[in-house]
Amino acid sequence: MKIKINLNDMKFRYDIYQMFNIFYTFDDIDFVEEDEEYKIFITEDSIEFSLKKKDYNKVKSLLGDNKKEIIKKFIFENLSNITGEKYPWGTLVGIRPSKIAFRLLKEGKSDEDIIEYFKNTYDSSKDKAELCIEVAKREEEFVNKDENSISIYVGMPFCPTRCLYCSFASNPIKGCEKLVDPYLEALSYEIDKIKEYVESKNISIETVYFGGGTPTAVNDIQFHNILKRVYNSFVKNKNIKEFTVECGRPDSITEKKLLSMKEFNVSRISINPQSMNDNTLKEIGRHHSVLDVKEKFNLARKLGFNNINMDIIVGLPKENYSNIKRTCEEIKLLNPESLTVHGMSIKRASRLHENIILNKEVNIPNQDELNTMYNETKYLAKELNMNPYYMYRQKNMVGNMENVGFSKEGMECIYNIEMIEDKQSIIALGADAVSKVVFLREDRIERFANVKDVREYVKRVEEMVKGKIQLLDTLYK
Repeated sequence: MKIKINLNDMKFRYDIYQMFNIFYTFDDIDFVEEDEEYKIFITEDSIEFSLKKKDYNKVKSLLGDNKKEIIKKFIFENLSNITGEKYPWGTLVGIRPSKIAFRLLKEGKSDEDIIEYFKNTYDSSKDKAELCIEVAKREEEFVNKDENSISIYVGMPFCPTRCLYCSFASNPIKGCEKLVDPYLEALSYEIDKIKEYVESKNISIETVYFGGGTPTAVNDIQFHNILKRVYNSFVKNKNIKEFTVECGRPDSITEKKLLSMKEFNVSRISINPQSMNDNTLKEIGRHHSVLDVKEKFNLARKLGFNNINMDIIVGLPKENYSNIKRTCEEIKLLNPESLTVHGMSIKRASRLHENIILNKEVNIPNQDELNTMYNETKYLAKELNMNPYYMYRQKNMVGNMENVGFSKEGMECIYNIEMIEDKQSIIALGADAVSKVVFLREDRIERFANVKDVREYVKRVEEMVKGKIQLLDTLYK
């Protein structure tokens, strides 16, 4: 469906678009000059909102300290009245809402003050404000305070298959086998050069995260060799706090790969089913079963892994409350140390978004059912004695919800916290990896992105290394 909006003052276009996008996520939102269905007229001291088809007209005064936020709340409230939809985050569209609570706590605000702030400023519900407060309080003991402390991210841009919802640099391995060895060679070069740089500057490494894609998508020998290089470069004799490998897909995990991870002191792994329903796994393009998830999880346990994370997604196509309940029941029996709950996000580069554009039936749950499904994951976390420790939001999430990491006490992923809070430099290696240099004293961040395409990365890896080091030199002079 096309949503056409007649807006007289285009400097507020982006903010108004964001409000409409909450309610009409899958629709084409356009601003036009004609007298269309939605009309928004803004003056110095008032805003008028009209909906022609329903003979709907509301006016509000713009007298106040923050004109932009008043406009956003007014649009949000009217769209909520028109659609009947209630979105608990209100007008808040930022990806890191816990940072707001973190800042307010630092200013000495009480929990009640922060809840009131979220309500008055964003029309956010009490439970969302409380979630931000709880996360912020748990993050406080981990958040980096030293410019000389960094984390390392290593990316593997291959997967067994490409999931329906995926927009990352994750190339199906069967069609890219000839690219794997050249990629690993280029990645090894980048690892070696960054190792040299880190050691020459006497930089302290706090955590190492090997993600993707799916790091275990390559064969056993390739995985062993690249993991050994990561270990020797960034882990061995470095006294790091955490070494994570995002194993991800059960169909890419083998006993030999798990043994390699034990050999090279990997302290935390992720085994990510996304759903514990076989029909859903088939629907989203995963070539593994629920039984495969259980078998690989139990194998990892048998081999001595005592910090395992599992990812699930709320709002997957054709899933409803009974499906998420089954997923939670199965994960409860496995009893992982942490759980990451993602809300389904419709990324423009995904096949799922293409299906929506082509008007194919995707069967996304409605808002009330999504709320119930999210609550089921919260009950699961509570039953597993987990608490929320980090969170973030994405654009175009069904139900306008959030992604939350839960963990048992002492099993928090430090890398996730540092990444979300933007207080630590992250040196990121591999195709589509984005390095982040944090200037703590200046409260400033600079980024350097490696090229996304694997072939281009292989050709231009020396250029990527040079550009990254030039940026790092502005901090580590």
